[in-house]
Amino acid sequence: MKLVYNVKDKPSIPRTIVFALQQVLAILAATIVVPVIINSNTAELAAKGEMTFVSGMSQSAALFGAGVGTIVYLLFTKFKSPVFLGSSFAFLGSMTAAFAGAVSASVGYLGLIIGAILAGLVYVVIAIVVKLVGVSWINKIMPAAVIGPTVAVIGLSLSGNAIGDLMKGGVGTTNSYVALLCGLVTLATVIVCSVYGKKMLKIIPFIMGILAGYAVAAVFTVIGHLADAPQLIVINFSLFKDMAWIPDFTFVEAFKGFDSLTGSYFLTVLVAYVPVAFVVFAEHIADHKNISSIIESDLLEDPGLDRTLLGDGVGSMVGAFFGGCPNTTYGESVGCVAISGNASVITIVYAAIICIISAFFAPFVTLLATIPSCVMGGVCMALYGFIAVSGLKMIQNVDLADNRNLFTVSVILIAGVGGMVLSFGKVTITSVACALILGILVNILVNIKKDSGAKE
Repeated sequence: MKLVYNVKDKPSIPRTIVFALQQVLAILAATIVVPVIINSNTAELAAKGEMTFVSGMSQSAALFGAGVGTIVYLLFTKFKSPVFLGSSFAFLGSMTAAFAGAVSASVGYLGLIIGAILAGLVYVVIAIVVKLVGVSWINKIMPAAVIGPTVAVIGLSLSGNAIGDLMKGGVGTTNSYVALLCGLVTLATVIVCSVYGKKMLKIIPFIMGILAGYAVAAVFTVIGHLADAPQLIVINFSLFKDMAWIPDFTFVEAFKGFDSLTGSYFLTVLVAYVPVAFVVFAEHIADHKNISSIIESDLLEDPGLDRTLLGDGVGSMVGAFFGGCPNTTYGESVGCVAISGNASVITIVYAAIICIISAFFAPFVTLLATIPSCVMGGVCMALYGFIAVSGLKMIQNVDLADNRNLFTVSVILIAGVGGMVLSFGKVTITSVACALILGILVNILVNIKKDSGAKE
C-alpha cells in the first residue's frame, strides 16, 4: 500500500503531534481497559471470599508504562519499527492469578512485576537463540500460507469486540440503537475522510471520526439529562468526579511485599506467566510480519527478530514495573499505520511521550476515558478490518490451487474464526496462537513428501 510518510520521514512538529494523538486514540481503549478488567476480576474473587483485598490498578499508570515500554522497544529496534506497545490482553489470566495467590495487595503487585520479568526473560532467551541460528527457520515453518491467514485471524478474532462495543455506550442505560448510531457516524466519518479527504484529513481519519462520534454522543447525552431519559445518555461524564491526579505506580506497592514473598507464590507466578510468553511469541511474529508487509521492509531481518523480541520483552518488563500490565505490540497501532499511510517512527515516539506526560494530567486521561465504547467500536471496525485484510493480501500470491496451501490456509482460518481456545490450568492458549500452531503443524505435514523428494 502507498505510504504518505515512510519510517524515516519526519513530518512537521505540529503535524507529528496530531498524528501521535491519533496513535494514542487508536491504542487507548485496549490499554486502559486492562486495569479495569483486573480490578473487576479481583472484586469478584473478593466477593466470593477467595481474596481479602481488591486490586486498585491505575489506568494512568498503565498509560505511562505503555509509553515508556514503547520507547524501550524503539531503542532496541533502532527506531525502524513504527509500532506502539500497549497493555497485553494475553496476560489477563496471569495477572489475575498473581493477585489471587497473594496474601496481600503488596505481594500481588510484586507478583505482577516478577511475572513480567519472567515472561520478558523468555523473550530474551528466544532472542539469543535467534541471534545464534538466524531467522531462516521461521520463514520455513511460517511461509505466506501460514502467516497470512494468521494475521487475518488476528483481525477477525477481534471482530466480536468491535461489534460488541458498537452497540453500547459509556453507561449501562444507553439504548443500543442510540449507541449504534453514534458508532456508525464515527465509522462513516473515518471512511469519508480516508477515501475523499484531502491532504491532512486523509491522514487523520480516526481523529475526525472520534470527534464526530463524540459530538453526536454528547448531543444525545445532554438531551438525555435534560429530558430525564437515561436511555439517551451515552457519555459517562461522572468519571470526572473521581479523577486520580497522581498515577498509582505498581512498584510503589510492590516494594512493600518483599517480606511476605514465598517460594510457593513465586512458583504460582512462574506457572501463570512463562507459558503465556511462548504463546505471545507466536503473535509477535505475526504482528511484525504484518507491519513488514505494510512498510515493505522485513523487520525480522532488519533490525532483526532478536532485536524486536528484546524490545518487546524488556518493554513488557518496564510497562509492568510502572503500570502492572505487561506490554505487547498492538494490532490497532499497525492498523492505524496502514489506514493513515503514516509509518513515520517519530510519530510513535511522540505518541509515547504524550502517554507519559498525560498520565500526570488527570483531566486529559479522564476525557479520553469518557470516549464511549460505541465510538471506539466504530473506529475498531475499520482498524480490525484492516488487520484482517492485510493478512489476506499476504496470501494473494499463494497458489491456493495447490492442496498443500489450501489445507494450511483453511485450517488456520477455521480454527481462528471458530474461536479454538485451549486451557491448561491457569494457562490459556488464545485462538490466534492455536490457529498459528495448528497451521504450522499442517504445513509441516503436507510438505513432508515435498521436502523428502527435494533431498532425493
